[in-house]
Amino acid sequence: MGLQRTARGRQIVRLMLELDKPIQPLSDAEAEHEARTNYNWNFTVNLLDGAGFWFGMSFISAATILPLFVSKLTTAAVWFAVLAVLSQSSWYLPQLFAAGATERLARKKPVVINIGFFTERLPLWLLPVAALLAPSQPTLALLLFFFAYAWHGFGAGVIAPAWSDMIARIFPVDRRGWFFGLSSFIGTGLGAAGAILSGWMLATFPYPQNFAYTFLVAAVAITLSWYSLSLSREPVQPIPDHIRAKGDQSWKKINAFVRRDRNFRNFLSSRLLANLGRMGTGFLTVAAIQQWQVSDASVGLYTAALLVGQTLGNLAAGVIADRRGHKFTLELAQVASILTFGMAWLAPGPDWYYAIFLLMGIVNGISIVSGVLIVMEFSQPEHRPTYVGIGNSVTGVGGAIAPLIGGVLAVFSYDWLFLASAIVSAIALIVLSLGMREPRKHLQTDPFEETAV
Repeated sequence: MGLQRTARGRQIVRLMLELDKPIQPLSDAEAEHEARTNYNWNFTVNLLDGAGFWFGMSFISAATILPLFVSKLTTAAVWFAVLAVLSQSSWYLPQLFAAGATERLARKKPVVINIGFFTERLPLWLLPVAALLAPSQPTLALLLFFFAYAWHGFGAGVIAPAWSDMIARIFPVDRRGWFFGLSSFIGTGLGAAGAILSGWMLATFPYPQNFAYTFLVAAVAITLSWYSLSLSREPVQPIPDHIRAKGDQSWKKINAFVRRDRNFRNFLSSRLLANLGRMGTGFLTVAAIQQWQVSDASVGLYTAALLVGQTLGNLAAGVIADRRGHKFTLELAQVASILTFGMAWLAPGPDWYYAIFLLMGIVNGISIVSGVLIVMEFSQPEHRPTYVGIGNSVTGVGGAIAPLIGGVLAVFSYDWLFLASAIVSAIALIVLSLGMREPRKHLQTDPFEETAV
């Protein structure tokens, strides 16, 4: 009986991943031609996916709405720490473990769509349920909320390497930047509109219906975006036999990539330093409030400046990177990061913070586009999921550590915190500029094969 259940489970998995579906062999040139032929279609459906996804995510903002909901259920600080850790790292950390299995799959779309529905999108439908349970059973509501949010975050991380590889397949290298830039631009704009609408809903409807309606909008929007994503047309090529044969050597591969690929290793160092350099990001608003007693209205305008800057960064990264490469735009982001924290360190008054948040938005906007896309260009296509997993895992570690370091420095002085952020950002710029070559022009040979020789 147990064997039958195991066999049935394996059959279901094979069906969901389309493992038994025939593959029409395509050369690299034919795959490129198919991607360009379907470019307009894929651009449209993925743009709709991005728009719906980021609109929905604005209704479950980890920076504002979710902490507010948790505060209705508990005052214990540990739960807010758990929320911060999940929002910073749950998406990044599973990628390193999922990348190896993803590499061995010819089709990435079934992972993104079939597996992604159950791991990333479906859990969000539990959030409105948690909200409705809140008045009568707050403990159960709290546990259900964190279960659903963790399920969503880790599930998104599991499919992220497959999604990145699918995007790299369906968009030619000289058009990825424009797609990501425009998608992030529209997503940021809709996110801002969603933030306004969610604020109105929370203020208009009574508790807990206000949170239930807010979470429901998020679930509906993100589910609809999933349907749009499911319409993507993916060029499919067979996986080389030597890639499938080394499926049990994932950690050996990871070690080879990091150890042998100096260009990628220097990139990882620069990204880790860049994230550590942003240790002061979460304290900019607090510093403005405590040092200058700025009003709530001013904080709202700071938020607007941040979103405007992020929009500009999205567009700049999309347009410039297609022509100059993502290394150049990431260098621009580091310059903006140095200026952000340098100005925060020297700020003589609260008005400086409009420019500070504008620059911080530019940093965020470029990082969202170029920080993701550049990783796709370091390796040969068959190793791309592992490279993406490594890159995002390092980003997640940096994103988790930076706020902790920033909190320690903030105890002593905001000036020391912002100065340290500027210095570390400058070091990251030096490592990026001098230690790394544009991967688009210097594609690494297979370091795993070099190790095996």
